[in-house]
Amino acid sequence: MVPRPEGAHWIAGAVSLLLGLLLVSEVLVGPEVFRRRPWRAYLFPAVVIASSVLLWLITIFSTFSTMHLLAHAVWAQAALSAGAVQLALVRGKLTSPAWSLVPGVALLVSGAAFLVHEPNDWLYSRSAFLHHAIGWLLVISALFPLGQALRPRQLVWRAGFAVTFVLLAVLLFADRDSATIFGRFGAGAP
Repeated sequence: MVPRPEGAHWIAGAVSLLLGLLLVSEVLVGPEVFRRRPWRAYLFPAVVIASSVLLWLITIFSTFSTMHLLAHAVWAQAALSAGAVQLALVRGKLTSPAWSLVPGVALLVSGAAFLVHEPNDWLYSRSAFLHHAIGWLLVISALFPLGQALRPRQLVWRAGFAVTFVLLAVLLFADRDSATIFGRFGAGAP
């Protein structure tokens, strides 16, 4: 049984909250303390890769249109690429700070996919509003990995990247399929 879109968004919100809390905890205690237990370094890439597998399942089983199919496939591939690069960084296979650009590109592409995938105006419904808000959040948040690549030691870039996932979770948890945003606007609103 395929979950309703609202349920799938809430599952994605839970995964995003887990990612955000992992990153926030690493920012709060510092990478040296966080990685005293070696398995903790693998948590973020493992959850990102697992989420990409779930996105591929949603792509396969829950496609309502070609646009949804393409958007979910883009999100799945972006998450898989970012997770694989993070895993290679943790394992020491990649060492350059420039590799932090890959999650930035993944955020940028995912944000663009959110914006393209929503055909309605911002105020058409709560779902349309949230898709636009999530899209712009991800596009703007792509600057944090860019900052990490240019100035890897600055805390603000890691903190901003972590808070991005917490904000994304809040927006995903706010999704309800049939709710209007600020009341009814025009005859086309549901």
